[in-house]
Amino acid sequence: MDFGLQLAALPAKELLETARNAESWGYAAIYVPDHWAYERQGGGGLDDAATAWEATTILGAIAAVTSRVRLGALVLCNLFRHPATTAQAITTLDHLSGGRALLGLGSGWTKAEFDMMGMAFPEVKPRLRMLDESVRIVKSLWTRDRTSFEGEFYRLTDAFLAPKPLQSPHPPIMLGGNGKGILRIAAREADHLNVISDAGRAGTILMSEVAKLTEDVFRAKLDFVRREAKAVGRDPDAIVFSSTIFMPMIADTEAEAQGFAASIGGMFGLDAAQVMRMPLALIGTPAQCVAELKRRERTWGTRHYIMSGFGGPVLAERFAREVTPNV
Repeated sequence: MDFGLQLAALPAKELLETARNAESWGYAAIYVPDHWAYERQGGGGLDDAATAWEATTILGAIAAVTSRVRLGALVLCNLFRHPATTAQAITTLDHLSGGRALLGLGSGWTKAEFDMMGMAFPEVKPRLRMLDESVRIVKSLWTRDRTSFEGEFYRLTDAFLAPKPLQSPHPPIMLGGNGKGILRIAAREADHLNVISDAGRAGTILMSEVAKLTEDVFRAKLDFVRREAKAVGRDPDAIVFSSTIFMPMIADTEAEAQGFAASIGGMFGLDAAQVMRMPLALIGTPAQCVAELKRRERTWGTRHYIMSGFGGPVLAERFAREVTPNV
């Protein structure tokens, strides 16, 4: 079991300092989002006060101030870049970091930022078909001398990229999402799957969708991917499954943790016990958090957990000091 930290909405110097510190705290991976603008937490449109850095550029800067952590986006928006640009950017990061890059890629979901920029935002099914083509193109550009591809959205003729990534056969590919479409792509193509609540169809985060991602639903999604992987001849155990902890809370007492979980549950129509087992939450005293993470690894088969950076560096450090050394 290991842990990643997503860093978001921080001034550039503070973000780099936190990344450097996170490595010393024991985090195994650093992630950044990929957005022109973030949605306000709790809804209400885009947040014009939150700093949103271009993902591949800030990852290069993080590579320069770290030496061990894996580096990637959670996740790059496929609609922002041609797959060749994506392949080249991650190859560059792999060389800059000495072979620590990973490609996190998703179909895109924040409709408001596309509307703001006047950019087309296709329906979810064509977005997923675009993502499927992109992953196959990136893999081919990374592993073959020449790539020709005739798809619905992309066409490459005798294409090449030089150099190839340092990692062989290529940097790990992590897909992020929720629906069956992306889960099927992950079963065929991904090295790592990060399951979150569904935002792709609505183009926004809805509390009703967050509430749906209970423990039982999460486990069913992982089982679906395992079945699909077997069906295409892949070993399901070769796929790393993870969840992002968007609602972390380290409590001083069990009563405090129970009260916080109950208040969150009131928003979702769930009881406190259900909230404390939600894959998007980790709530409890340090001892409770350790026990819950061990339970999740044992019953879900998840081996990687990503702390949301919106909690700030203080919480990230406390989590690393009081929880992760004991799991």
